[in-house]
Amino acid sequence: MAQTKADRSAAAKKAAATRERNRSRAQSEAAGKKAAGTKQSRAAGEAASQAKRAAGSAASSAASAVRLAGNAVKQAGKAAVTKATGMRGSQKK
Repeated sequence: MAQTKADRSAAAKKAAATRERNRSRAQSEAAGKKAAGTKQSRAAGEAASQAKRAAGSAASSAASAVRLAGNAVKQAGKAAVTKATGMRGSQKK
């Protein structure tokens, strides 16, 4: 059965709406990943400054200073990965 012009027009409108929905969903997802990366970066910076304070404190033990420094490095790595995946997602068209 042949499609009428109205059928083709309706299908085109539906496809356009789907493309627009997918585009906005991708943008939203990328923005969320960027925000998470920024939050993790700030947390990593705070952990690094806490490790510096612990290392500088005479009362602090060496073990806790090392533990805090390791935690800061781990958080910085997580933040870098999250930010990189967020940036990669925003560059797709």
